[in-house]
Amino acid sequence: MGWWQVNADTLARSRFVVSPLAETFACLKLLHADVAGHPGERAWLHTHLPAHRRRLAADPVTALLVRTGLGREWIADFLTPAPREGETFEEGVARIRSVCPEEARADLAVSLGGVLPAALDRDDLPDRAAALLEDVWAEAVRPDWDRRRRVLEADVVARTAQVSRGGWAAVLDALRPGTRWLGGSRLQINLNPYPPRELSGAELVLVPITPQRHGWVSWEEPERYAVVYPCAGALADGGARRVPAALGALLGPARAGVLTLLGTPMSTSQLVGVTGQGLGSVGRHLRVLLDAGLVERWRAGRSVLYSRTPAGEVLVEAGDGDRVAPD
Repeated sequence: MGWWQVNADTLARSRFVVSPLAETFACLKLLHADVAGHPGERAWLHTHLPAHRRRLAADPVTALLVRTGLGREWIADFLTPAPREGETFEEGVARIRSVCPEEARADLAVSLGGVLPAALDRDDLPDRAAALLEDVWAEAVRPDWDRRRRVLEADVVARTAQVSRGGWAAVLDALRPGTRWLGGSRLQINLNPYPPRELSGAELVLVPITPQRHGWVSWEEPERYAVVYPCAGALADGGARRVPAALGALLGPARAGVLTLLGTPMSTSQLVGVTGQGLGSVGRHLRVLLDAGLVERWRAGRSVLYSRTPAGEVLVEAGDGDRVAPD
């Protein structure tokens, strides 16, 4: 298995980062794999996959670059620079475009696991990769970025609260398949037999993405390491906002939808972003649910978080049969 040595100081300084570039690359991976994790992803693929395939069919070199760079066991390093806090998509993709051609070809040879085909023996590979990501961003991510960002921020808020309640080990164990806190300052990052890496003094960032694949790791040795992970499925999947019909009849579809979402701790602003309801409506629903003893609240840093109480859990589970979408 592959693992990183993460001392207490590095872990204490680690933080969550929302990255538009990581989200865009994750969407490129989703287009490449054409495997949906939930109905919302399937609808997104139905909308955007035809144009993506037409673009690659018209550009065989870039199509080969994608197939090679997204290897079965390794992603070409230059395609996944470690995200930086506050970095815009344009700033991130500029780092890919600035990679020297020799480095890009070497990274592609590693992801391929062999000698590069002659068609990729060229100097414009970083520019081609950047241009493709710019297309994916413009056509398939940026129009929906405000909603995606709110979903990602909701995941960060929930996991930050989890750190305060259960410590980093509980959070790291649940990030992505293959990631686990082993104890002894060791963070398992995957199940592959890669040599360990020492992160002392480095910056460790944890980066959520909405596509429900496995994520990846990246680094800029020796100063920055990143674990990119799928955010909580209940947030990413629009279908997860459906509520049991009986619960909707009892509480009203909108209020029942709020209660259903609170299996994951969320703030009022995150509930507004995920549900699409107004701030006043969400606030009224939370007040009723609080007064009924179905949710509880607590402060985590600057955020006030809400989650279901045991009584709320029982009510949701009791009505968890056929589901209908809330109004």
